[in-house]
Amino acid sequence: MALEALGWILSDPARAHRFLDVTGLTPDLLRQAVGDGSVHMAVMDFLRAHEPDLIAAAAHIGMAPEQLATVCRGEEW
Repeated sequence: MALEALGWILSDPARAHRFLDVTGLTPDLLRQAVGDGSVHMAVMDFLRAHEPDLIAAAAHIGMAPEQLATVCRGEEW
């Protein structure tokens, strides 16, 4: 789920840039650590911090925003 959300984040250049700025990741580091749990948590923290992104990412993934919010809080992680 985090990888699907990451794909959605990176599909928009402005959103991708904001994600990198907020997380402190570089494109190279992101490529190297894409499967790492810390990147997955960074994705979920990013979505949790901005509700419009959370809602849009949930729609992209095909789940209810409330369900994705639960995952972002770590309750179903």
